[in-house]
Amino acid sequence: MEWWAGLANPVIPHTLAWEVRMAHVQDVAAYILQKRGPMTAMKLQKLCYYAFGYHLAWESRQLFPEQFEAWANGPVAPELYRRHRGRFNLHAGEIAGKPEALDRGEQESVDIVLDAFGELSAHQLSTMTHREKPWLAARERAGVGTLDRSSEPLRTDEMFEFFDALVTSAASGER
Repeated sequence: MEWWAGLANPVIPHTLAWEVRMAHVQDVAAYILQKRGPMTAMKLQKLCYYAFGYHLAWESRQLFPEQFEAWANGPVAPELYRRHRGRFNLHAGEIAGKPEALDRGEQESVDIVLDAFGELSAHQLSTMTHREKPWLAARERAGVGTLDRSSEPLRTDEMFEFFDALVTSAASGER
């Protein structure tokens, strides 16, 4: 926490003020489509989810500010859904985002996720999310069954905990 955060009305000296730029989910989606080409909307959602989770663990910061919700088919970013609603397959250029908004570290995180998960189908990715704590915990909080509708947000702290454990066990050679 910054030293001025506890002040009632913090005045940040201009020498300490800087513009923090963060990519948005549509920027990440546009980057993924640019790198991998056409895919289903569901697969794009899941790749954005995994990019967010792993980036959070690797860099200790969010890849974008938008949240995921625990929908029946796995995590969905509603902001991205609104941009592809009604379309099954998506191609580069169909999501209005700025791939260049991702910094080098963000691109690297997404590229690693694409290398690891990019060949999996939307169904395989969805099935994976159904076994993972962030989605399961959100569904439990919502009190819904596996196929019921839910808009319960996935908590960033639970996502960090889950993905950090995966990264830590992979780094130590555990399975």
